[in-house]
Amino acid sequence: MENIKCLIIGSGPAGYTAAIYAARANLSPVLIEGPQLGGQLMTTTEVENFPGYPNGVQPFEMMDDMRKQAERFGTTFVSGCVTHVELDANGGLHTIWVEEQKLYQTQTLIIATGASAKYLGIESEQTYRGRGVSACATCDGFFYRGKTVAVVGGGDTACEEAAYLAGLCQKVYMIVRKPFLRASQIMQQRVMENPKIEVLFECNTLQLTGEGKVQGADLIYKKGTPEEQVKHIDINGFFLAIGHHPNTKLFETALQLDKEGYIITTPGTPCTTIPGVYAAGDCADPHYRQAIVAAASGCKAAIEANNYLKQK
Repeated sequence: MENIKCLIIGSGPAGYTAAIYAARANLSPVLIEGPQLGGQLMTTTEVENFPGYPNGVQPFEMMDDMRKQAERFGTTFVSGCVTHVELDANGGLHTIWVEEQKLYQTQTLIIATGASAKYLGIESEQTYRGRGVSACATCDGFFYRGKTVAVVGGGDTACEEAAYLAGLCQKVYMIVRKPFLRASQIMQQRVMENPKIEVLFECNTLQLTGEGKVQGADLIYKKGTPEEQVKHIDINGFFLAIGHHPNTKLFETALQLDKEGYIITTPGTPCTTIPGVYAAGDCADPHYRQAIVAAASGCKAAIEANNYLKQK
């Protein structure tokens, strides 16, 4: 068992930024890197909207830069997944198990476990990840300017993504499995009135097609009915907008979560309902899901952790 001042779970922009700030505050942080270094950011192709990289940067390169910076100031990195946690509701020591073997007790805990995009579950979806399949229009839409893309989903998020892409792309298809949109009236109106957006109701994606990258999609129209038929659309990009899963299952009995599973924090802060425990990045952010926002929240969490330890 190791007793430490600050433990961070997660190796995305939030986790690495928290480590940089915690290490510079002499908290000697330990960061548990988890199964995917870089987190959700690693599913995109190139990062062009993070300040400091005027020519864009590959996500693995940016995450490697952040990791080296955290390491320079004294962060200790641990490979593996957190398998169990016990949080002290009174702000005492919090106990963390890694791979059911290594045991840590920490005075402060920063949770930066991120969120994972929901996928349809079709094989070709994974084949073209990073080669036309994206779960973030804000991140990747720029690469499809002047092209034709499709957005899957019928809620507010899908409508927002479609409207955003319509400002960049030649044409946007919305693939909606129901005969109606679930979005709010104002978002429905914006979509239906946009000449660049075509809504394909009662359609399910059968498969994506293309040589080396997405070039089209086969859709099933009115699946399971006498009118069922397969349609094909030519597209250059395929955007998922059917929601995200916050990676917070470990904390569902220990912390207050919203109905979607996002960690609830005090508005404007990373503070959770337990003293000394903070949430940063996409695991507590159902709205923005951007690397720069996650990094900023990691900074806040480390500052709060340092202030908490000083007060104790």
